[in-house]
Amino acid sequence: MEKSDEIITQFVQHLQKSIGDGSFVKLTLSKTGGKDKDFRNVYGRLIELKGEEVMSFTLRYATRDEVRNHPIPEALAMVGLWLGTDFLNGGLFTLEQDISIQFSKKRKGRLFFNPPSHNQAPSKQHNRHKQYIIEPKENPYLHPMGISSASGNILPAGQAKYRQINKYIEIIDNLLQQHPLPENPQIVDMGSGKGYLTFALYSHLTNHLGLQPTITGIELRQKLVDFCNGLAKESGYSRLSFLAQDINDFQPERIDMLIALHACDVATDIAIAKGIHSGAEIIIVAPCCHKQVRKQMACQTEMQAILRHGILEERQAELITDGIRSLLMEAHGYQTKVFEFISTEHTAKNLMIVGTKGKGNEEALEQVEAIKKEYGIGFHFLERLL
Repeated sequence: MEKSDEIITQFVQHLQKSIGDGSFVKLTLSKTGGKDKDFRNVYGRLIELKGEEVMSFTLRYATRDEVRNHPIPEALAMVGLWLGTDFLNGGLFTLEQDISIQFSKKRKGRLFFNPPSHNQAPSKQHNRHKQYIIEPKENPYLHPMGISSASGNILPAGQAKYRQINKYIEIIDNLLQQHPLPENPQIVDMGSGKGYLTFALYSHLTNHLGLQPTITGIELRQKLVDFCNGLAKESGYSRLSFLAQDINDFQPERIDMLIALHACDVATDIAIAKGIHSGAEIIIVAPCCHKQVRKQMACQTEMQAILRHGILEERQAELITDGIRSLLMEAHGYQTKVFEFISTEHTAKNLMIVGTKGKGNEEALEQVEAIKKEYGIGFHFLERLL
């Protein structure tokens, strides 16, 4: 294996060549490796300022973005300094080929070459429309899904779904900065549906983060599975596949990330249990309906005066169900976050629970028992699965 400084030099030379011959499309740097953990990503594009071609870098931090424009020689030097120190992954996208550079924990670098994923250079206009992570013209699968037109413009009926996709990828992107996956992650999406988010995730991990994921979508409806498998083949996504199977019957050898978005009622619990039993590094669920706990609720405290109203009891059941899910994940060695996934303007089912392997919570099981006693709940389905 060649020395890392030589690998960096080669990558920068390819960058310089692509700029010189007009084949450059974009540059991405990711996977934080430096001391500043808030420094998340760098995206580079060419723009024209006062008749001169410069490199425009968007530096993404945890709470802000900064845009810096540099002459090409300065930009090349900066990329060389960032690689192997601040960032451990780099992606150079050109009209001729895609080149990625990856560094191990010991800062040993390797280059990977793949066929080009872009056939058209972007505009160099300085003031562009809002930049989304998932650009429609770079992700042609959006057209068969009814989100974009054949020319790559987002359709009026696809606007809400398009924003949801980008919000989802933004969440994943930030999550992976704090809890990186291996270079070849095994990912399972339980209840993948039509595959909107599954395709976007594969595209982002492959084209933006330089990973080589294997993603499996599990979906009961054979028609949707056939559609997604056909579209994955058409898109050249060789490591993305879909199975028509009940998630109860799916027995994977390994899961690095488990995803279950809007799995109905106890299907969310089944997915969480699969992730825990498989030792998944990351578990992401967006729960749907919450029937199992509500049927048992028999509160005998002062809260009964409020919960006698059906709508309030329903909402409280949702909070308790998802709160206990979070605690049970913590009891099994996960750190959890619960937050709004997407605005209620787009979907009422907007809660997301994320668990990453960590310290956990030694008191979680006692806290679960206290909650169950308070609300007269006999058991939570996830308890029995675990």
